[in-house]
Amino acid sequence: MVSCPECESKLDFDEDEIDEGEVVSCVECGTDFEVVKASPLELKAVGEGYEDDVDDDEKDEEDEDGDY
Repeated sequence: MVSCPECESKLDFDEDEIDEGEVVSCVECGTDFEVVKASPLELKAVGEGYEDDVDDDEKDEEDEDGDY
């Protein structure tokens, strides 16, 4: 089990089932972390400007429609 780099609480996920680039969240403090390296596990806090791919796709669709 891994500790949250922000609040030190235990992150409850299976390290063997996590892939690089995946985003995980701490249930205690709510911080999102990107998996930089799977083995050994290395996490990087995701900045406030982070948006996942789904949000980017939705924005592209809005731009095409002319709605913002």
